[in-house]
Formats: sequence, structure tokens, C-alpha cells
Amino acid sequence: MHELSIAMRIVETVSEALPANEPGSVRAVQLRVGRFSTVVPDALHFAWDQATQNTRLERSQLQIELVEPQIDCIQCRQRFVLPGVRLRCPQCDQPANSLCRGRELEILSVELNECNESEPRLSGATT
Repeated sequence: MHELSIAMRIVETVSEALPANEPGSVRAVQLRVGRFSTVVPDALHFAWDQATQNTRLERSQLQIELVEPQIDCIQCRQRFVLPGVRLRCPQCDQPANSLCRGRELEILSVELNECNESEPRLSGATT
């Protein structure tokens, strides 16, 4: 299960971005994961608790936005969301020459719990 190493890398990346001199912990991390990224969302959720132990992300919620695969068809000159795993244009049935979406693994945002605030603050950039 490579999702544990992926979860650990996400924890490391988020931890490095947190201000070291500010108290508080992470409430939630939002990811964008493409269906063709080889990441299994359920396995990543399962690995999250273990990866976040003894970090500022412990007890944080992992939120995953799934991205459907998309191709640009040269023949039809259009972009299509693929209905399955078949890499062919759903309109003309020509093979796809490139996958434009569906392989993402991105950290979208990090929501913080802060000791001196009652409401969480969003931090981080969306891509």
C-alpha cells in the first residue's frame, strides 16, 4: 500500500508550510486526486490517521475531491470527460493522444485550529 507513504509526504509538506512560531493544529486538509493518479482514496483515508500521529495534523480530517479523466480529441477538436477507463474519444472512438486531467494529486487547502480563535482560518493556496 503506497498510500501510507503518500499520506506521510502530504503531512510533511503541510507541516513544513505551517508557521513554526504560531500555536495551533490542523483541522482539515483538502486534496484534489485524479482517478488515474494511482491513489486509492479509501486507502489514503485509512493511512491518514497513522501518518498524522504525533504531528500538528493529528485528528485532522482528510477531504478528497475526485477529478474525472479528460482528454482532448484531435479529430473532434473537443475536450471530453471519459465515461470509464477506456482512453478513446467517446464521440468518434479515436484513441486519445493525451490525458489533460485525471492524474492530479494536489493539496488544495489547509484549515487551521488556532488556540486564540473560535473559528477556523483557511490557509494555503488553491491551484
